[in-house]
Formats: sequence, C-alpha cells, structure tokens
Amino acid sequence: MRKEPQTMQTMTNDTQPWYRHRWPWLLMIGPVTVLIAGFITTWISFAGADALVVDDYYKKGKAINQDLRRDRAAAALRLSASMRYDASLGQLSGRLQGVQAQGAVVVQLIHPTVPAKDVRRAVATDASGAFSLPLPLLDRAHWQVQIEDAAGEWRLHGEWHWPEQKNVDIQPMADMGKCA
Repeated sequence: MRKEPQTMQTMTNDTQPWYRHRWPWLLMIGPVTVLIAGFITTWISFAGADALVVDDYYKKGKAINQDLRRDRAAAALRLSASMRYDASLGQLSGRLQGVQAQGAVVVQLIHPTVPAKDVRRAVATDASGAFSLPLPLLDRAHWQVQIEDAAGEWRLHGEWHWPEQKNVDIQPMADMGKCA
C-alpha cells in the first residue's frame, strides 16, 4: 500500500491559538525557572555581605604566632575554664582555674559567620576564679569561645555548640603543632 503525501486537505485544521496548547507552556517552564532562580541568586548575593574575608589578612596571619605564644603561656600556667549559660536568666557563669585565676579577664564569644553578633565582655573573677556576666539570648550556632587576661599574656580558646552543649570546658591546647 502506498502512502499518500499529506496535503492541506488531509491535515486537521487546528483553530486554537498557541497559548491554548500545552506544549509551548511545558517548553517554557525550564527557561522561566532558570530566570527566576537567577534573580533570586542575584538578590541573595547583594542582600547579604560576606563577612568571612578579613580585609588585612596578612596582618592577621602574622598575629597567629603571637596567639600561639599566648596559648603556650596558658598551658604553662595550667589554666582551664568551665562555663554554663542559663538562657532563662540571660546569665553566663563560669570558673577559671589555675595559677592566675583571680583578676580581670576578657570573655569573647565569637559567632561563626556574623561579626555583629560577637560578644566581648570584661569581667572580674573572685578569689576562687568564679565569674558571672549577663548576656542576651544567644543564637543557635557553633561559637568560638576565647578567655584571656586583661594584659593579653595568655589565652584559652575553645568551641561551643549552643544549645546542644549546656556547659563548655576549655583546656589549653596541648599540641601546638595542630594549631594553624
């Protein structure tokens, strides 16, 4: 049997406009989705500042050696700290133990991504090394905790997963080869 070529008379006349068919819409979904995602990505990139890059990275890099000396000094003094944050009272209480536990110390809670949320407070310890300071409600984050003396001669540094960890114990870094 022989096939006849299609002519205008054998084709069905489709009188619907193009927007009534589903195929043009299905073909347009991909490019429209890409355009929307591009606009959202552009908005996100311009709306939030990237606070992870330090302006003077060379100067910060040179300061690492000084920080390592302060860590070694804390280890030589056998300093350690334990802290507990009570969110209902908005109170951070702790105890500094070691040779120079009494006196003024600086407690820093460093937010992992937003420097505006960092907390830096000077606090005096009593004869037993205990201290307490009021704090606002902390964000759920992986905080860096740093305790140092007012003169900047020693430093204790640790990590704190709030609110998973209610308490944080900070020991001087034992192996300075792992610090970078």
